[in-house]
Amino acid sequence: MSVWKLSPNECRTLDLSNPDELLRYAKKLVGHSFREVLMLGISPDDSSMKDYGNVKFKGGMGTLIEERYFGYKANSDEHPDFPDAGVELKATCYDVKKDGELSAGERLSITNIHYDERIEVNLEESGVWHKASLILLIYYERNRSIEKLDQKIKYVIMFTPSDVDWAIIKQDYELIQKMVMDGEADMLSESLTRYLGACTKGATAAKSWVNQYRNPARQAKQRNFCFKRQYMDYILHHYIMSEPEDSESIIEDASVLNKQTFDEYVLSVINAYAGKTDKQLCEMLGMAYTGNKAQWVSITYKLLGLRGEHAQEFEKAGISVRTIRVKLYGGVKESLSLDTFDFIELLEEEDWEHSDLFAYFDETRFLFVVFQQVDESMVLRGARFWSMPITDLEGPLHDVWDKTREVIAEGVELVPVRQKDGKIVVKNNLPGKQDNPVAHVRPHTGKSAYRFMDGSEIGDVERHASPLPDGRWMTKQSFWLNNDYVYSIVDLVGDNDSERG
Repeated sequence: MSVWKLSPNECRTLDLSNPDELLRYAKKLVGHSFREVLMLGISPDDSSMKDYGNVKFKGGMGTLIEERYFGYKANSDEHPDFPDAGVELKATCYDVKKDGELSAGERLSITNIHYDERIEVNLEESGVWHKASLILLIYYERNRSIEKLDQKIKYVIMFTPSDVDWAIIKQDYELIQKMVMDGEADMLSESLTRYLGACTKGATAAKSWVNQYRNPARQAKQRNFCFKRQYMDYILHHYIMSEPEDSESIIEDASVLNKQTFDEYVLSVINAYAGKTDKQLCEMLGMAYTGNKAQWVSITYKLLGLRGEHAQEFEKAGISVRTIRVKLYGGVKESLSLDTFDFIELLEEEDWEHSDLFAYFDETRFLFVVFQQVDESMVLRGARFWSMPITDLEGPLHDVWDKTREVIAEGVELVPVRQKDGKIVVKNNLPGKQDNPVAHVRPHTGKSAYRFMDGSEIGDVERHASPLPDGRWMTKQSFWLNNDYVYSIVDLVGDNDSERG
């Protein structure tokens, strides 16, 4: 017996060439769990038994909807699932954060990236175009405290990217395509592109490496074209939940991108003002000058024609705007801070590729806007987009993550040292700048706080410290990019090659 009002023959009589019919039928899923879908008893004639709810079954919930609700056998070809309607079916999840806010739980895999001659086709002939032009998008709420089959479907929409989005997606596709054709598929990462990413796939690390057709001497990880998680988050909040738009568009007309890439456009706007002081820029933009570095971010957005500090394209692409201060004779004084981490949660991370630190640099693209001290003024040198090279991501950054976990697991050494002025400073053996060329660990706050094994305390422990696995508490820590490493990234900004990605 059906668990909700659905005619036994409705699946069989569904007009698979009509997008509206497909959407109407799919919307009946809202409010129901995947287990209830299974209880309908629908299945393709030639299907085999599958453990859809197995945590190792990647894409299991989407396969379940395809086979046990729409009644067709799941496949991995490059045509849309409903070819006569031009509709692709995709199921994806969102998480509910501690503050109640919804967040897209994952990227949306679209189709395989081919490392052979098939990569040569243009976007309009590709699997990306066929499978992403019209998507029947099914969102379910991921609740890790219950079985996957008991998770419920919450939203169903028909989605297609806007013209401006397609213009940026096309540029992303062509960048990925070029790297594969140049035999550089092993250098791909999600942070290199804006909306369309190159995400890894493969059940195990060993199985995920394959030969490159264009460069047999170098293996590369298998990857899929995907919509990046930040892009899916934007869809969730603004297409599905219809939240009011709090960001503005940098690109209003897709034709702007016919002759230049998105990156080139943004950099051309900012770099046109290179040589002006921050005070001159404030006067030009009608801003009250504060002399504070924090104002440089506001200056950047206003140069791009925006009133506030939220750009749609940056939100969709996961672009982080960072302003960098270069000293009078070169060099960067400040290291670049990231969010604080929880000591215990860091130890509980499954592996490097499932860690928060890896995800952040694998997904995040930076826009560095550089000011340099000239006499008593701060002068705009220019800007550049930057993504961490895969060699740094898999090399030194991986090393500092490993070393940090090792120190925490073995027990952080906390050694109180009294300074000449009587102040007590607590030394530790977490990796410092001298230990790694890319990153180090140090406090995120200027307020130190500790609770030792004997119960003695320094500072406000509840506000400024986090628990260690052994019961002690330590000042909240962050990963930081070394200032010398940051300078190596921005050193050439303002020179002829300042617009490289």
